[in-house]
Amino acid sequence: MKRDKSKMEDDLRTEYDLKSLRVRKLGSGRKSFGRVTVQLEPDVAEMFPSADAVNEALRFLIRVMRDNQAPPTQTNNSNAADG
Repeated sequence: MKRDKSKMEDDLRTEYDLKSLRVRKLGSGRKSFGRVTVQLEPDVAEMFPSADAVNEALRFLIRVMRDNQAPPTQTNNSNAADG
């Protein structure tokens, strides 16, 4: 039996409902599934060879900011009730 190559053969089962499938977007409109995409300016991007390098630098910056943050001060409101 000779097959016609111009016709596409469909081996999918009839119970598959392909009408409910959604097309995944490519590029900036694509759903991120919990990850955030950030676009770096060219001068910044040339300093970081990978996403891991960017994350490492940002985590370092977060640690420095936390270490240099002034401890929260507690206000003593007990004297306000004595008046």
